[in-house]
Amino acid sequence: MLQPIKMQYDKSGPRVAEALRRNHFDAYYFSTREEAIEKIMELIPAEDTVSWGGTATVDELGIKALLRERGQNLLDRDTAKDMDERMDIMRRGLLADTFLMSSNAITEGGELYNIDGNGNRVAALCFGPKSVIVVAGMNKVVADMDAAVSRVRHFAAPANVQRFAGNKTPCFVNGQCADCHSEACVCAYLVATRVSRPAGKIKVVLIGEDLGI
Repeated sequence: MLQPIKMQYDKSGPRVAEALRRNHFDAYYFSTREEAIEKIMELIPAEDTVSWGGTATVDELGIKALLRERGQNLLDRDTAKDMDERMDIMRRGLLADTFLMSSNAITEGGELYNIDGNGNRVAALCFGPKSVIVVAGMNKVVADMDAAVSRVRHFAAPANVQRFAGNKTPCFVNGQCADCHSEACVCAYLVATRVSRPAGKIKVVLIGEDLGI
């Protein structure tokens, strides 16, 4: 990462965390991923059942492997033998003690904006798990909600859909959002989160690096 960008992140990150706290999120800023990983593991009680949505950021940080090493009770859809079992694990994940995810965009004013294809990730964000931990690099931070929508529709969604083999949406084919009506559309559910309710249920860990998409 270019040093001026890193310096910018370290100056603006604490301000974004403070804006999130004003909106009743528990929010933290860490300059390095090592500090953030330590905090994330601290936020997850050893006795909790843990699940997650599709999140490149959590994968990049190696959180799942650390939880397995700790002997955490996990609801991992990738262990399913077939699609029926996978969907069952995803449904049970909505009642996990702790749910891990990232956010497609976070505004400087302390709001989250997310898209989802199946809806399980944003469903858990809104209701169900006792605790939701949102892990995000500072590359996800944008000025306001209009910028968040633009980032998600024109950058995050077309980039994320490239991970899904066999997807035939326009953005998979040409790399650009076409505001499609495809059955496979990953922009099925669009959720803006202004406030954490109850207070502190959603915990946001911001990291001064470029992480995820």
